[in-house]
Amino acid sequence: MGEFFFSYGLFLAKLLTFFLLFVLAVILVSSVGGRGRREEGSISVTHINEQLEDSREMLQSLVLDPADLKESSKLKKKKLKVENKERKAAAKIAAKNRGDGTTIVDEKKRRRVFLLDFDGDIRASQVRGLRREITAVLSLADVYDEVLVRIESGGGTVHGYGLAASQLQRIRDKNIALTVAVDKVAASGGYLMACVANRIVAAPFAIIGSIGVMAQIPNVHRLLKKYDIDVELLTAGEYKRTMTVMGENTDKGRQKFISELEVIHEQFKNFISRFRPQTNIAEVATGEVWSGEAAIQMKLVDEIKTSDQYITESCEQADVYRVKYEAKKSLPEKIGLATEASLDRVIDRWLQRAINARFFS
Repeated sequence: MGEFFFSYGLFLAKLLTFFLLFVLAVILVSSVGGRGRREEGSISVTHINEQLEDSREMLQSLVLDPADLKESSKLKKKKLKVENKERKAAAKIAAKNRGDGTTIVDEKKRRRVFLLDFDGDIRASQVRGLRREITAVLSLADVYDEVLVRIESGGGTVHGYGLAASQLQRIRDKNIALTVAVDKVAASGGYLMACVANRIVAAPFAIIGSIGVMAQIPNVHRLLKKYDIDVELLTAGEYKRTMTVMGENTDKGRQKFISELEVIHEQFKNFISRFRPQTNIAEVATGEVWSGEAAIQMKLVDEIKTSDQYITESCEQADVYRVKYEAKKSLPEKIGLATEASLDRVIDRWLQRAINARFFS
């Protein structure tokens, strides 16, 4: 019996190895195929109000009796008729006033909210789509509209998230209201993006903060030295390379590297202070994280509310549009993404089983 389990385990190990090699091959092919190719894609727009209305009507058709359903339909048509009449009257008044060279604010104009999503990885790679989404929105939006960005990110590279934050700043520079909603996490680079907003709303248990900078570099110099392997690193410039993976790191190099981290941290703090002067930066820039409710006390966020609640409430007074950039993918890229997603699901499933076995057995 033991021999059977050993053979079976060896078979599974071979199968997993083959699968991982296949995934690696697909990723390499996708990477090589994508080089030099112009990135193409398209912007898709979804009217959230219509989605909610369709859901409501479907639920009504299943719950209400025919008489109530008919009455509800009549009331809806009557309401739409009144709204259209008011909108046409307001448009005529606005056109008449513009004719004499004056400019007025059309109080009957229905406000628009443009919804964007940013699900960030360590490289902030989604900024490639975000910049196109923002460009599309800014080509149409005016000062009476609003942009709502749902952010979910634990942070990553400084240059990646710095660029992402600068993209959001384009909205502020156009005097368009910017709101950020955090349902799960906006930490480190994620909060660097969030702080640009005029208003930040967060779910009660969202993770907020981690205002700090870190770098982790493995070093195998002692292992190489044990086997008499020398590594020569040739540089021009005193601080061209302060820390290395295979060479011997010096105290001078470490101090220089730490000083560079401090400079970035100071820039991070100044950026937050610029957009959120109400925050005591000395208290929050410690690298700590807080839940949404605690972050209110630290003035890192402005309101406890989920993005779903915010969107639903906005639909009552505005037209909400979800704007999404979708890049065209080649066949190898599609296969690679599908394979990666399948692998992620398998790993998540086994991890969940391990957790259940540990805590619920």
